[in-house]
Amino acid sequence: VQVKACGLRPLDLKLLRDVGVQTDLVPVGREVAGVVLKVGPKVTFFQPEDEVVGKKQNLLGVISLGKPEKLSAACAAATLRDGVRAYTALHTHAGIAGGHTLLVIDGSSNFGLMCIQLAAYCGLKVLATSSSAEEQAFLEQLRPAVARVIPVFSGSSDLLSVVLEETGGLGVDAVIDSGGEHSKQLEEKFLPDKHDIISMLSVGGQWVTSHQDLQLDPPDCRLLFLKSASVSFLNPEVWTTSSAQQGRYLHILKDVVEKMSTGVLRPQPQEAVPLYEAVVVMETIQRQPGKTAVVQL
Repeated sequence: VQVKACGLRPLDLKLLRDVGVQTDLVPVGREVAGVVLKVGPKVTFFQPEDEVVGKKQNLLGVISLGKPEKLSAACAAATLRDGVRAYTALHTHAGIAGGHTLLVIDGSSNFGLMCIQLAAYCGLKVLATSSSAEEQAFLEQLRPAVARVIPVFSGSSDLLSVVLEETGGLGVDAVIDSGGEHSKQLEEKFLPDKHDIISMLSVGGQWVTSHQDLQLDPPDCRLLFLKSASVSFLNPEVWTTSSAQQGRYLHILKDVVEKMSTGVLRPQPQEAVPLYEAVVVMETIQRQPGKTAVVQL
């Protein structure tokens, strides 16, 4: 595959080692879009010059599928990972259904935006938090509209009371946060208390988090038990740790790409950087978790 664009994001080398990925030669820019140059004798789904999008697993292997013509290579590469994370959080972990209520922490992040758009498409009532006036304005102009944008900057809101007010005291069916994915970036942002998050959940609710080191105190576990609620951990690398999950993973990739091409998932515009700037940009991204970039080749 001749790569036309790839997405850059911080590499969690410890996580990759823990799931069995060799990190001494791990590629950066693992979400790629490009054109097939040649195929092996056992390949039946692709032909030379087909446009594809996928995820690079190692130095040789790429899990790929066809790219729709109206979806740009840069958009596909920049959005694929967060789209898969949002799909996994909502469908695999939260078990969403039409009529459910969802709270997205930090809704203006690219991951939060993917969750909001996918949830709205599935018929959920969506609440989202904003950490600045700019984020508040951005989320309020989204279409389909967010049911309520809850400002949490400068002590401007009691998140728990607002959520309970919006749900008639019943709580939300699911809470999704990016957690440790952007922990350094979120140090200056509002992070709700663990007990408050559990208190926001309805009976049987789900808290989906990326906090790798989350620890719950006995009172928190007791409250989860009383609600028959649960905590699910969102690990974006898990799909590729078992060959038994490859078919399901390809189905998710295909659905995410189709939703991007039809406008269901619309990422924030991101300016592509040229290849000669990629090394400097990647060094900056690795030092500042939360930042991403897309490289145009």
